[in-house]
This record gives sequence, C-alpha cells and structure tokens, in this order.
Amino acid sequence: MATCPPLWIAVHLPLLQLEVFVTPLFAQQETQVSVILHQGRVTSMSESADQAGIRLNMRAGGVQMLCADADYYQRDHNKEKLALQAVATALLQYSPQVCLAENDCILVDISASLSLFGGIRALRKRVQESMRILGYTATTGIAPVARAAWLLAKQASRKLPRGQHVFKLQRLSQRLDRLPVKLLTAAEPLTEFLQGIACYSLRDLRQLPRPGLQRRCGKALLIELDQAYGEQAEVHEWYLAAPEFKVKMELPDRIEQAESLLIFARSLLAQLLGWLAAQQLAVTHIHMELLHERGRQAIPPTMFDLQLAQACWQESHLLSLFKEKLSQLKLHSAVIGMLLEVKQTILREAQSYTLFPEPGGQANEHKRLLELLVARLGEDNVLQPAPQADHRADIANHWISVIKKTPPPCPASTLADYALRPSWLLPQPLALDIHEHRPFYGSELKLVSPAERIEAGWWHEQIQTRDYYIAVDKRHVRYWIYRERANDPDSEEPVWFLHGIFG
Repeated sequence: MATCPPLWIAVHLPLLQLEVFVTPLFAQQETQVSVILHQGRVTSMSESADQAGIRLNMRAGGVQMLCADADYYQRDHNKEKLALQAVATALLQYSPQVCLAENDCILVDISASLSLFGGIRALRKRVQESMRILGYTATTGIAPVARAAWLLAKQASRKLPRGQHVFKLQRLSQRLDRLPVKLLTAAEPLTEFLQGIACYSLRDLRQLPRPGLQRRCGKALLIELDQAYGEQAEVHEWYLAAPEFKVKMELPDRIEQAESLLIFARSLLAQLLGWLAAQQLAVTHIHMELLHERGRQAIPPTMFDLQLAQACWQESHLLSLFKEKLSQLKLHSAVIGMLLEVKQTILREAQSYTLFPEPGGQANEHKRLLELLVARLGEDNVLQPAPQADHRADIANHWISVIKKTPPPCPASTLADYALRPSWLLPQPLALDIHEHRPFYGSELKLVSPAERIEAGWWHEQIQTRDYYIAVDKRHVRYWIYRERANDPDSEEPVWFLHGIFG
C-alpha cells in the first residue's frame, strides 16, 4: 500500500510570553502598551509598545521614560508551559502526531490528515482558526521536513498569517537557502562570529568547510542544519493528552454578562475536541463551573451540567449547546475564571470505510431519520415490530410506534417457528376466488409448501382452525394464503383467503 508523502505544519507563537497575560480576544487590551520583563529586561511587547519606541532587551527604566503608563508583567514560564500544552491538545484534533518544539513552536505531522480535512489549504485555515479561538497570535510553516517547517514558521511575520510553505522536497533547498542563519537555535550564541565571517544565510553556512565549522561552532550547529535540509533524521517525542479532561482557565477581566463567556468557552471547547479525537471518545456528560471572587469575599462557583441524550464529539453540536445554556444563565456575580470537566464518555462509533457508505448507516443518523419521519407522518404511522408469542398470525404479528419503548424480544425458539411467515400481513384477510378448484388472485396460485396447520384460540372466542400455504402466481410473487377448515363441506362460504405477501 502506498504511503503518504511526509508533510509537517509548524505553529509558532511569537507573542506567547505576552499573550498568557494579555489576550487578543479583548480588543481594548490590544491598544494598551504592555511589556514582558525577565531579569529586568524586555523580552516581549505589544504592537503599541513597539510603536512607542520600546525595543527588545531594553531595561525597565528605559520603558518608563518612553511610556509612563505602560503595563509591566514578569515572565511566567509555568503559564507558558500550560499554554503550549493547551495548544497541543487542541491540535490533536488534526493529527495524533503532535510534538512540542523549542522557541514556543509546535510541530504536527499532517501527512495522513489531508484527505480527511479537504486538502492542505483547508487544513491550514482550520489550524489558524483554532489558534484564533484559543486567543494566540500564530504563524505557520509547512514543509516535508519538520525542522524546515519550524524554520519557516519562525521566519513568517505575524502580519502574514498564511506563513511560508514548501510542499515539495525538490524545492526545499532553494527556499531554505534564503533564510537567515540566526533562526537556528545553535547559531544564536554565535551570531557575532558568523556575521564577522560574512555568514548571513543558510546558504552561506552550507558553503563553509564542515571540519573547521565543527571545531569552531560545535557539532550541534551542523546537526540542526542537516535536519532542516532533510539530510539527517529527527527523533520526536509525541505529546500525549491527559487521561482525564479537566481544564481551568483564568479570564483576563471580570465578565458580568453570561453571553460574553462564549468567547472563552470556545477556547475550552477547542481543547475538548482535540482531547476527544486523541482518545477516540464521544462525550455524554459535561460539567462546567464559573468561578467568582476568591479570598475573604469568596462566592461559590456557578455550576451547570450538560447531559447529552446522544454521545457527541462534533464542534457544531457542542457549541450550540453551550450557546443555549449560557444564553439562559443569569450571573449573580462577575466571573473571573472557568472550569470545564468531562464526567462521562463512551467509545466513539467507528466511521464507515466503505467506498460508498450508506446514508443513515450510523445509529445517530438512524435516530434522526426516525424523528423526522414521526414529525412528518405521525407517531401512529411509523412503527417497529413487537412480535408476540402466539401461534395465530394476526396476534403474533404485532407492531407499535417507534417512540415507544421496545418490548423484550420473544425467545429465539418461538421465532424460529415463524421463519416462513411474511412480515407484511393484510389488515383483514382477503377472500379469494376459486377457478378450477384452485385459488385465484390475478392468476392461478400454485401451492409450493406443505400445510402449516394452526388450531388455537379455543380458550376464548378467537378460535382459528386454518391450514396455511405459500403460493406463487405467474409473476413469481409469493403469497401467504390459508384455507378454512369448515365443519360443513357443502357450505358456499369462501374457503381460501389471502393473509400476507412476502417481500
């Protein structure tokens, strides 16, 4: 079987240090001058701070001189780690092969996912939309080699969300040769040395003598360079989702309207979809808590549960449930955080892998079809079989509405006796004409089975004494007919009756 050609998408979060404190989901926060400090120097900043003249590696005093009302945040490595894990969990809905890379980047092997999501362009848009829902600025790079995709994602500007992409391995070298050498992790401490020998791009680096370069710069630089060009294999440590889903999210501001919480609920939902895809599960019970004030004036959280009649893992259905629930919710206090927990799941129903899958072939589709038919035709016109343990055909052949609970099945030994009976019986038996001593229904009927004698109902007035046969007409249609065993042989009452038709 032919294998899919390798293809990777790298998602780079250039503003992760800042966006764990200031999310772009709030438009008013984007206009605020915000900087991240680490050991007294600027390591990340907002676009407004850049326009104010603040630069990376600037001291806090310099920032204060340029913008007195700037917001300062100390870098939090733990928040960044949790954010990367949240992004990786959400990306699991596109591929099970996701790994965390250095410099706030995540790699996803999408080789086997292109057909499922409608091609590379559709998949790229979905990944970018997921990053927007999660509240992070992201750039993407796509290449047949993981390290190359990582370099392209880092080189892409945050103002160019489409990023840089190379789909064919033959064109990879040409695109990588133009990239600056400072993108390599091993080249960051060697920037001054490399610039001193006029080595600015990856092409310049590849043209240098390898033995001398290894002595002066170390082996790690050559390994990273060879991995980018696909000349050396990479080893990845795949990201594994937690066995249980319980995610807590702190809101960037106090939210007093329940409808406004949907923006952040979608972020939790994106992680839930990735977790369900990784575990191959469908959710049936979701628990959510809306967290309020803590401390001395602590207020108990507002809690609600979503009980699903049909197990679900589709985004559209879950999102509609969240919308409906939040629109009906009345908050008694401002919300400062949210917690989403999965209480109950079941194994996801396997998808059909046939070339032409039958419509309505799954249980949920069958249920929706029955609901639609009942709504259009009425519950008394959409029936399900409920056979009774009785020898008389019109009693045994019992039907009830599909909206009623299915009765316990009859014993298999009882049903085995009715194997040659049709499922479709006439409401009332139809008397047949007799032509030349044979039953007639459009044409002469030929008996093709021995008699099935029924003598039952003697314990009440519905006594039956009949001999049933299978008969065939000239069009080879099979009928189920019977002959009344009358007490008076000279009676002129009808003797043969049509009771059922075989499919």
